[in-house]
Amino acid sequence: MKILDWLIIKEFLKTYFFVVVMLILIVLVLDFTEKNDTYIRNEVPSGEILRYMGNYGLYLNNLLTPITVFIAVIFITSKMAGRTEIIAILSSGVSFVRLLVPFLSAAVMIGAISFVLNGWILPGATAGVTEFRIKYLDKGRASTDPNIHVKVGPDTYAYLSRFYRTGNTGYNFTLEEIRDGELISKLSADRILWDTTTNAWKVMNWRLRKLRPDGEDYTVGEQLDTVLSITPADFDLPENHHETLKLPELTQQIKILEDRGADNVSYYRIERYVRFMSPFAALILTFIGVIMSARKTRGGSGFQIAMGFLLAFIYILLFILSRTFAENGAQYPIFAVWLPNIIFAVTGLVLYKTVPR
Repeated sequence: MKILDWLIIKEFLKTYFFVVVMLILIVLVLDFTEKNDTYIRNEVPSGEILRYMGNYGLYLNNLLTPITVFIAVIFITSKMAGRTEIIAILSSGVSFVRLLVPFLSAAVMIGAISFVLNGWILPGATAGVTEFRIKYLDKGRASTDPNIHVKVGPDTYAYLSRFYRTGNTGYNFTLEEIRDGELISKLSADRILWDTTTNAWKVMNWRLRKLRPDGEDYTVGEQLDTVLSITPADFDLPENHHETLKLPELTQQIKILEDRGADNVSYYRIERYVRFMSPFAALILTFIGVIMSARKTRGGSGFQIAMGFLLAFIYILLFILSRTFAENGAQYPIFAVWLPNIIFAVTGLVLYKTVPR
């Protein structure tokens, strides 16, 4: 079987990479066609467009992995079944489990590549896509989105109506300390400025209220130096910031947010769960794909490939829904993230009882 093992692994990987390239090229062409008028109108340099398409292609590779793996394994297995090669292998005394070895070995290779991409390469590509869209498609927004809320401590919350990247200046700033549902103090200011020489914030035209059981203290001033556990980067984070961090950076960011007591730390934890979960999808979908297409059918492999597309889309849909449930406050987010893999793994074990022996 060793020679046959290497032939199957070679054909599997070759077909997988061919399908990946073809699907990515199709999506990139459609994306370019849709955005071409915007590129021309905003005078986007050709080099920037090519860099964006390269980054976007890496992003698509990760997104399309369930589809490409399923298509590749069904195509290879159904072709072997159509030529009665699987029947001949099983008739020679080779068990179906032994037949699965080269397929699962190739799936492990794909999963390992996927893990490296997810952990260290894809985050940079995602950041590049985001920067390109902000700079050229949104015409370089000078400010962040309005109404920014940031938790800077276990009981402390900051708010800005708008933060401008040029000058690192925010407007309509408030800093509230709320303990056990009661307001303890509130610092308000017309403007907040990041001092690059001291790496600290300067609060301009400020008002400070400190509430006491018997009343309150109220003070005002023109300028106040303050130390906050945040930097301008915390006001300028894209919505998908957790997707732009490499795995070590993601782990470090989770620790920072936990120390700060931030509410959005769950998004970063879930992203970390996803990066460890995703590589196993290739293994599970390969197992199901071989089982589904190992039997010879009169209609050829067309129906099986169509079923592969359908099941792959179902997997992606389940993944999106389970991640949404996890981000919306599921009691056990790690279970919600792993739910698609669990469902398909159980499905594969049930289907295993139907394979030819």
